[in-house]
Order: sequence, then structure tokens, then C-alpha cells
Amino acid sequence: MLLFVASRLLGLVREMVIGAQFGASAELDAYLAAFRLPDLLFTVVAGGALASAFIPTFSERLVHGHLDAAWELASRVANLLLVILAGLAILIVILAPVLVDRLIAPGFTPEQKALTVLLMRWMLLSTVIFGLSGLFMGILNAFHHFFLPALAPVVYNLAIILAALFLAPTMGVQALVVGVVAGAAAHLLIQVPGLVRYGARWSPGLSLRDPGVREVIRLMGPRVLGLAVVQINFMVNVFLASHLLPGSISALNYAWLIMLLPQGIFAIAIATAAFPTFAQQAARGERQAMRETLGGIFALLLFLTVPAAVLLLLLRVPLVTLLLQRGAFDAADTALTSYVLAFFALGLVGHAVVEIAARGFYALKDTMTPVLVGLAAMTANIALSVILVRPLAVGGLALANSIATLTEMALLMWLLRRRLGGWEERRVFRSLASTLVATLIMIAVVVGLLSFGQTWPLRFQAVIVGGVAVVVYAAAAWLLRSPEARALPGLLLRSR
Repeated sequence: MLLFVASRLLGLVREMVIGAQFGASAELDAYLAAFRLPDLLFTVVAGGALASAFIPTFSERLVHGHLDAAWELASRVANLLLVILAGLAILIVILAPVLVDRLIAPGFTPEQKALTVLLMRWMLLSTVIFGLSGLFMGILNAFHHFFLPALAPVVYNLAIILAALFLAPTMGVQALVVGVVAGAAAHLLIQVPGLVRYGARWSPGLSLRDPGVREVIRLMGPRVLGLAVVQINFMVNVFLASHLLPGSISALNYAWLIMLLPQGIFAIAIATAAFPTFAQQAARGERQAMRETLGGIFALLLFLTVPAAVLLLLLRVPLVTLLLQRGAFDAADTALTSYVLAFFALGLVGHAVVEIAARGFYALKDTMTPVLVGLAAMTANIALSVILVRPLAVGGLALANSIATLTEMALLMWLLRRRLGGWEERRVFRSLASTLVATLIMIAVVVGLLSFGQTWPLRFQAVIVGGVAVVVYAAAAWLLRSPEARALPGLLLRSR
């Protein structure tokens, strides 16, 4: 868990370094647009969907002592993966100019389109490498080895940071692609010692008739749809934002990553700690225990994310100034990113709760319901984006995402309530009431401090006002006898 948090924080450092080098610029817009299709390809073919389907199948052979059969399965999946990814990558390389012009960023200038094509072609190398590296992660996780897979994203982010620091001054945005490809290679190579330790063996050959390979493909189906939904939303955002002012895609990306920082740390940490518990409860048929566990988790997430969303909204300009405004990232970039962050902040609670609600269905061995709800949310997001981008520009894309995510959250919680017969709603709403009271007290203090310290430097506001706000909220929650304020330290310690 510590490595996961370190990776998230390093991802933020990566964006800070990139921001200092490129700001919110047309050049960075081209890089982010070029990233979209390779990322979609990786996600659909070889992302988390592959790991979730491969690990159970591979582990089943290990459990029964069929080590040779397990490595044969890994080899066949690896070979098939490389053939598919390489073939698709070559096809995209050939079609890149048409894809950029018609599908990805039709609103770009001819110069931006040419740069996007160039960057995307080189970035496809990382997609092929990541496909194999993702499989390596799945193999090591099946052996209950988590250290090297958790370290891999750290070295990936470090490679991009180093490229941005030392190569960008001479290579421009192409340095970031060098960092991405080098980082993907490091992501793969750092896991090789783990494979050697467990006696990995590779054999040539492709076979769709292998029952294990067919089982992996079958299990990937629903998960692929779920992951593709997120990527398609990103593609739509780039498509629409390409028609807006230069830097809009960059600002959208910066604001999204800032919003994801508390979401990732809170929701993922809690999900990691709690998911095994309610998965076991579901397996034993202990519905009442599962209702109580989920209710506690929902209450805790609201306790953490409601004030976090408010702070992102109230302190958006000081926070963006503190994190990003340096070098090429100027005050105009801060204003644009802060504007987008305000709309993303509205959806923070939804993003966090969806993370847990979906896992509730996974524990019940229902992967299709979250996928169908996600598809509905994606459709709503696209429709709202088209409607809101006109009056609100890039902020409309962020607002559409927040509305769609909050709707997805409500649907999943309602369906989960029907499936389980409830999730301790009274407990959750009582907790929410105390959370809202503590948050209102925090808002009063923050507004007062901001009014009093209007002349303070923005970075000073972010640190001092933000720090005081956290202390005030924690103290108010404690005085209100919030169960979540007392339960949080123990839960986070168990997640380490």
C-alpha cells in the first residue's frame, strides 16, 4: 500500500515537472491526444482485464501442482498478446493520420495533427511493451509476490520525470514519449528477476484451442467493457476539447489528476483493506454482515471525500498555484486549470463511492451489473458533454463527467440495496449528517481565513488555510462523536 501511495504521489510530481516544462499548451495537448488511442488499445487488450482473467486460470494450475501446464498457459497467452498488440499497433501506425484527423482531434491545427501523429506512432511501442509487462504482473501476483509489480509504476513515473527534466529542453514534447517508452521498458524489466525466481519458462506456439487460453478470453469480456467505458469517455473529451482554445486538453488532464489524488488514496486504500472481508462474507452467504460492512465503508468514504471535495472547490486556485504554477505554467494556465477543477471536484464523492459499490457486485460474482451501469453513465457523459461544452467550454466536459459519475453512484447503490436488502442506510445517513455539520464548520473557517488573508500569497493560502481546515474538520468530527473519525486510523493501518 505504501508503494501504491508513493506511485500516486510520484504521478503528481510527474505532472508538476511536465507543467513546469510545457504549461497548458498546444504542444502538450498534442501529446495527451496522442496518448489516448495507445492507452485505449492497452486497456482493452492487455490492461487490468487480462490480469483479472489470467490470475484465476493460472492460479488454478498452480494449486493443482501442474507447474508445466501453468507456464505453458502463460507462454501461449504472452505469444497471443504480442501478436494481437503488434498487429493492432502496425495498423494504427498506418492509419494514424486519418484517425487523428477524423476521430481523435479533428479540431487541431494541421501542425498539431502532424505532431500528434508522430507522437502516437512512437508511443505505440510502449503499448506493446506494457501488454507483456501487465502479464508479468499477473504471474507474480498469482505467486503472491506484490513488491516488484508495485515498484514497476514507480520506475515508470521516474523515467518520464527524468525525460521531462533533462531531455525536454532540447527535444520538446518528444522527450515525454522517450520517457514513456523507456518507462514501459523499465516497468517490464524490473519484474524479470521475480519471474526468474519462480522458474519462469517460455515456449513458442499459439493455440486458441487451449482450454486455459479460451477461459482467459471468456473471463476478460465483461471487464474489458467496463475498462473501455472510461477510455471512450477520455477519447470523447479530447475530440470535443480539440475544438476549444489551445491548452484545454492539458488543463482537463491536470485538473483530473489533482481530483484523482484524494480519490485514489482514500477509495483505493479503503477498498484494498475492506474488499477481502466482504468478499468472504458474500462467499459464506453472510448478507447481514456484508450489509454492515458496506454501510461502514460508505459512511467512511463520505466522511473523507465530502470535505475533500469542498476543499478542492474552495482552495482550487491556491492548490493549483502551489502544485503547478512554475516555469512554463503561468497564471493563465492556473486560472484555466482551476476553472476545470471546480467542476471535477463536484464528482469526487461519486468517483470514490463507485469504486466500492462496484466491488460489492464483484464480491457477489456479478461483473455485468457494474458494466451495464457504466455503459449507461458513459452514454450520459457523452450526451452531457456535447450539451455543456458550448456554454461552459472545457468546464462543461468536467461537469458532464461529475454528473454522470454521481448518477452512476446512485444507480449502483440503489441496485446494491435491492440485491442485499439494504446497506445500513440509517447508519450511513446519520453519519452523513455529522459529516455535513463538521464540513460546514470547516467551510466557515476557510471562508473567514480567505477573507482575512486576501493579500496572502496563494501558495501560503494553500498550505496554511488547507492545514487549518483539515485540523478544524477533524476536531469538529471528533467533538460530534463521529464513529468514522475514530475508526479511520485502525482501518488504514490494516491496509498497509
